[in-house]
Amino acid sequence: METRVAVIGIIVEKAEAVEELNGILHEYRDYIIGRMGVPYKARGVNVISVAMDAPEDAISALAGKVGNLEGVSAKTAYSNVRG
Repeated sequence: METRVAVIGIIVEKAEAVEELNGILHEYRDYIIGRMGVPYKARGVNVISVAMDAPEDAISALAGKVGNLEGVSAKTAYSNVRG
Protein backbone atom coordinates (compact mmCIF):
# COMPACT_ATOMS: atom_id res chain seq x y z
CA MET A 1 0.00 0.00 0.00
CA GLU A 2 1.48 3.32 -1.07
CA THR A 3 1.68 6.03 1.57
CA ARG A 4 2.33 9.73 1.38
CA VAL A 5 3.81 12.26 3.78
CA ALA A 6 1.47 15.13 4.67
CA VAL A 7 0.83 17.80 7.28
CA ILE A 8 -2.63 18.73 8.51
CA GLY A 9 -2.94 22.22 9.99
CA ILE A 10 -5.77 22.47 12.52
CA ILE A 11 -7.26 25.56 14.17
CA VAL A 12 -9.49 24.94 17.19
CA GLU A 13 -11.77 27.89 18.01
CA LYS A 14 -14.12 26.05 20.40
CA ALA A 15 -12.57 24.30 23.40
CA GLU A 16 -15.57 21.97 23.58
CA ALA A 17 -14.31 20.22 20.44
CA VAL A 18 -10.93 19.21 21.90
CA GLU A 19 -12.07 15.92 23.44
CA GLU A 20 -13.66 14.72 20.21
CA LEU A 21 -10.66 15.95 18.20
CA ASN A 22 -8.29 13.96 20.40
CA GLY A 23 -10.49 10.88 19.91
CA ILE A 24 -10.26 11.22 16.14
CA LEU A 25 -6.49 11.70 16.26
CA HIS A 26 -6.25 8.59 18.45
CA GLU A 27 -8.05 6.57 15.76
CA TYR A 28 -5.28 7.45 13.28
CA ARG A 29 -2.37 7.10 15.73
CA ASP A 30 -0.64 4.42 13.63
CA TYR A 31 -0.20 6.93 10.79
CA ILE A 32 0.80 9.97 12.84
CA ILE A 33 4.52 10.74 12.83
CA GLY A 34 4.13 13.56 15.34
CA ARG A 35 1.97 16.46 16.36
CA MET A 36 2.51 19.86 17.90
CA GLY A 37 -0.08 22.04 19.57
CA VAL A 38 0.31 25.71 20.38
CA PRO A 39 -2.26 27.50 22.52
CA TYR A 40 -2.70 31.10 21.35
CA LYS A 41 -4.34 32.60 24.42
CA ALA A 42 -4.40 36.15 23.07
CA ARG A 43 -6.83 35.02 20.35
CA GLY A 44 -8.48 32.18 22.26
CA VAL A 45 -7.54 29.48 19.75
CA ASN A 46 -5.28 26.45 19.58
CA VAL A 47 -3.08 25.79 16.56
CA ILE A 48 -2.17 22.15 15.92
CA SER A 49 -0.02 20.55 13.24
CA VAL A 50 -0.16 16.82 12.59
CA ALA A 51 2.53 15.14 10.47
CA MET A 52 1.45 11.86 8.84
CA ASP A 53 2.77 9.07 6.67
CA ALA A 54 -0.37 7.31 5.47
CA PRO A 55 -2.40 6.24 2.45
CA GLU A 56 -4.06 9.24 0.82
CA ASP A 57 -7.53 8.02 1.74
CA ALA A 58 -6.58 7.87 5.45
CA ILE A 59 -5.17 11.41 5.31
CA SER A 60 -8.30 12.70 3.59
CA ALA A 61 -10.57 10.86 6.02
CA LEU A 62 -8.79 12.29 9.05
CA ALA A 63 -8.84 15.83 7.65
CA GLY A 64 -12.52 15.47 6.75
CA LYS A 65 -13.55 14.22 10.19
CA VAL A 66 -11.58 16.97 11.90
CA GLY A 67 -12.91 19.66 9.57
CA ASN A 68 -16.49 18.57 10.27
CA LEU A 69 -16.17 19.31 13.99
CA GLU A 70 -17.93 22.49 15.02
CA GLY A 71 -15.43 25.26 15.75
CA VAL A 72 -12.54 23.41 14.10
CA SER A 73 -10.95 23.95 10.69
CA ALA A 74 -8.33 21.84 8.93
CA LYS A 75 -6.18 22.14 5.82
CA THR A 76 -3.83 19.54 4.39
CA ALA A 77 -0.50 19.96 2.60
CA TYR A 78 0.81 16.90 0.75
CA SER A 79 4.46 16.27 -0.06
CA ASN A 80 5.65 14.46 -3.16
CA VAL A 81 7.29 11.85 -0.92
CA ARG A 82 5.66 8.48 -1.47
CA GLY A 83 6.50 5.11 -0.02
